[in-house]
Amino acid sequence: MATGRPREFDTEQALDRAMELFWQKGYEGTSLSDLTETMGITRPSLYAAFGNKEALFRTVLKRYETKVVTYRPKALNAPTAGELARELLIGAANIFGDRRNPAGCLGVQSALVCGDEADPIRRTLNANRTAGEHAIRERLKRAKAEGDLPADSNPAALARYLSAVLYGMAVLAAAGSSRKDLLQVAEMALQSWPASR
Repeated sequence: MATGRPREFDTEQALDRAMELFWQKGYEGTSLSDLTETMGITRPSLYAAFGNKEALFRTVLKRYETKVVTYRPKALNAPTAGELARELLIGAANIFGDRRNPAGCLGVQSALVCGDEADPIRRTLNANRTAGEHAIRERLKRAKAEGDLPADSNPAALARYLSAVLYGMAVLAAAGSSRKDLLQVAEMALQSWPASR
């Protein structure tokens, strides 16, 4: 059985480079020329290996969620609601404030500026954000049912609050805030977290 020519580039390395570029410039700010130059491949090779720019971005977004946003699953599995909040906020501050990474968050960088042509990407990013908030809300509902949150607490409002702080931290980081600045925001948010009964 005949096979196609082997790829002349390292796929994993190319995806990491594309992820970093999208993270730095956002979806619309990244051109195909930027991608081919950064990934070290030709345009036909990009299309053959990854599809179009939108398909490549979707692949990169999954990679980002798996390789970079590792604090989220750890937080969702934390034994208490307070530890969930701490893991999310401190984890985000550490990632967003790490100067070895592009500033901010890939999802926020790409969702903030989206024209009509990029609307499918904006919808995907909004769906990701909504799914993340839903997962936090469900975990907080469980915490309330277990008595780990006060009886009058509102898991949906708490999940929105955490999401707002997380995305706000991403915007601050993109504007130049340091890890230290972000950790201060995280600690302030944690001070307002409802105590368990």
